This record gives sequence, C-alpha cells and structure tokens, in this order.
Amino acid sequence: MDIRSRNNVNVIGRDDAPVLLMAHGFGCDQNMWRLVVPVLAERYRVVLFDYVGSGGSDLAAWNEERYSSLQGYAADVVDVCRELDLRQAVFVGHSVSAMVGVLAAQAAPERIGALVMVTPSPCYIDDEGYRGGFSTEDIEELLGSLEANYLGWSSAMAPVIMGNPDRPELGRELTNSFCATDPDIARVFARTTFLTDSREDLKGVSVPTLVLECEQDAIAPREVGAYVHKSIPASRLVTLAATGHCPQLSAPEATSQAMVDFLESLT
Repeated sequence: MDIRSRNNVNVIGRDDAPVLLMAHGFGCDQNMWRLVVPVLAERYRVVLFDYVGSGGSDLAAWNEERYSSLQGYAADVVDVCRELDLRQAVFVGHSVSAMVGVLAAQAAPERIGALVMVTPSPCYIDDEGYRGGFSTEDIEELLGSLEANYLGWSSAMAPVIMGNPDRPELGRELTNSFCATDPDIARVFARTTFLTDSREDLKGVSVPTLVLECEQDAIAPREVGAYVHKSIPASRLVTLAATGHCPQLSAPEATSQAMVDFLESLT
C-alpha cells in the first residue's frame, strides 16, 4: 500500500532540520495547520498528513473496525513514520490527536522523541476527582444529535468548539471542515474521540512534552490541561492568551511561538 497517497502525506521545510509530524483532530485535516506551518517550516522539516477517512486521504482504505479505537489512528501515525523513516520526530497533535501521539510513541518509541499536545483531553467525561467538561448524558446527547443530523450538528457545534464569536469566519471554516467529512466516518471518529478514556496512557509518557491550553476552551477546560501536565512528569504547560479549542487558527502567532520556544529548549 502507498502510505503517502493513503494518508495524503506532504513534506515541506528544511531537509536537514528536526522533524515535526503534525496531526489534526476530529472533523479536520492538515489544512488546519496552515497558519502555523510557514513559521515552523523556516526552522524545521514539517510532515503533514490526513488520517484515513479525513481530508485528501484514500477513503477506500477506511474501515470501521480499525478506526473504532485510537489505536487505529496511532497505527496511521506509525505507518507514516516508517514510510518516511522518521526517527525521534516531534509529534504535534491537536485535540484527540494529542492522545493518538501518546499511543504512537508507545508503539514505536524510536520514531517519536517529543510530544506537543495542542488543547488535549485524555477523557471528556467527568469522573470522581476529575473534570473532563461533560457528563455522560452530555456526551450521549452530543453523539445522538451528530448521528441524527450530522450537517445540522456541524453547523451548531463548530462555532462553539472554535469559540471567538466575534470572528464568525473561524466558526464557518470549522463548520465547512466538519461538513466535508463523510457522516458515517464522522460518526465512528466522534464516538472514538468522545468515549475513549486515555488517562492511564499518560502515565507511560517519558519524552519531553509541551501541553498547550487556551484561557477559555469549551471542549477542554483548564482543569484538563492541569491534569495532563501533572500526569506527565516531563511536561511543560503553557496557557495561551487565546479562546476556543483551535488556537492554531485563532491565535497562530502565539501557538507557533510556544512551539518554537519548546523545540529550541530540546537542543
């Protein structure tokens, strides 16, 4: 199988520089990184890709069994790493992809040498002593609405996820990204995203890790960022002066600068 075509892999930036492997979140594709990539590509080799079922990936390669768990998405990451022979790459994961990066680093530790988690959440559902931001009923209602009317759900939820109501063009962009995803694939990815509990996986992270959170985020409240940071001893927590769940779009300068500062600290 041609992994580069399957996952719509694109490589830009400096050939002789450390590698950043950029992974998008639910309902998105690699285009979500476009505002931070120019800054990063000046200093690093940037690898962009789409998970199977998203963006410009080969939809024929998608199957529900594989992508009903985060392990399936982690397998995509490892496949891309092996195809490009990446070693000690810095994995940059947005939202659910932050936890995909944790799993990929466990599966192929020689391939991933550091993690950048952009608005991560290991568990979206509240638990005793843990605030994920949603009750079980909230999540079931969210998923039920998505499955009943995906386009309507996208139009209603994307602006909430994006935040920044004074910049409606950002919400429209995320809405369009959601709506470009096949509803059947989105249904599976959504259940995988919102019902997975990856808190135990955080304990196995030993590589340098940057946790990026926003001051206000309806999907991953700041208690989650604090939890992730506390769970990973080798982590740095940075709170961006930004709102919403997608700071790479709403605050690209601050997001890219936080990444660069962290990456420079590794050398």
